[in-house]
Amino acid sequence: MKKTFLIISSILITNDLFSQCDGRYESEIFSSVSVTTVNYSDVYNDNEHEMDVYTPVGDIETNRPVILYMHGGSFTAGDKAMTDCVDFCESMAKKGYITASLNYRLSDFTFILSNEVQYESVLKAVSDAKSAIRYFRKTFDNGNMHGIDPSTIFVGGYSAGAVIALHLAYIDEISDLPTSPINVQAIVNNVGGSYGLEGDAGHYGPSSEVSGVISFAGGINDVNWIDSNDEPLVSIQGTADLTVNYNCGPGQNLATVLTLCGAGEMHPRADNIGLHNEKLIFNGEGHTWAAYGNSNTKFIQAMDFTSDFLFPLLPCNNTTNITDFSKEKRNLVRIVDILGKEVIPTKNTSLFYIYSEGSVEHKIIIN
Repeated sequence: MKKTFLIISSILITNDLFSQCDGRYESEIFSSVSVTTVNYSDVYNDNEHEMDVYTPVGDIETNRPVILYMHGGSFTAGDKAMTDCVDFCESMAKKGYITASLNYRLSDFTFILSNEVQYESVLKAVSDAKSAIRYFRKTFDNGNMHGIDPSTIFVGGYSAGAVIALHLAYIDEISDLPTSPINVQAIVNNVGGSYGLEGDAGHYGPSSEVSGVISFAGGINDVNWIDSNDEPLVSIQGTADLTVNYNCGPGQNLATVLTLCGAGEMHPRADNIGLHNEKLIFNGEGHTWAAYGNSNTKFIQAMDFTSDFLFPLLPCNNTTNITDFSKEKRNLVRIVDILGKEVIPTKNTSLFYIYSEGSVEHKIIIN
């Protein structure tokens, strides 16, 4: 998804950048969570369109960032109650997030035999996840029953779940997709109809944009879909992963399955185009490390790495003294968030000042 970023010549950052989160989002500050199962589609009413929403018990905050997490299973199996899903959502909710573990539409045995079915399955799952994102934003507009910040929704998952998250974020336009040897643009139109990439799962109106992508052992079909205006990426993967190839290779290591490119290719691409990204690489590790959740120390390490990556992106890292600063810097040209996107300031926006001195622009965080 496209976002507007600005090129900054000079960056000055104060030491108090993270002072306003009050201990949230870095470590588990709540002892328990509550779980509510909801249907996130207003088109489909079935198990494939349910998600478990995790909320920290005793939290009085009503403006919390959201993380959607999706299970693995090669697009033919799995559900929202898998070990990694529960452990991820519980841990991040205890840190103060609202988290959700999603079911999504699955394929059948024909998946491994047909590239067309593979594209269609991924696009349907992306459609489902986008509906869940819009569901949260719609509930905010209708009373905010989940107590969320609608401007800060992250999406991620493990294996197939990460594949969904990556394609959701980085396929910006139908025209990005190939028409040969398979007409993927036609598949999008068959799935989404007049809604195109937004899909067929409903809750239309609110945006389905996200603030960042979390990939546990995931990959993307074409790294060129990642561009400099896209969302930040954090991924964790083993170098010996062949199910979702650490570099590029057929999914499930089967010649009949579409190519997926993992962290070994996504992050050099992100570095080359200047996209904010970080990676945690497990040398010699295969694909299944995340499936065991907290019983695997690598999963816990991945969770901590993800928390550290997300923290600077959160709106609670606010700035103040807008009036005083604008008086001093009369040639203020624009206000941007932590990633450079121009914004209209609100109480939930992490603000930076971009001001000019001659031909030089400076970026300053004011606390």
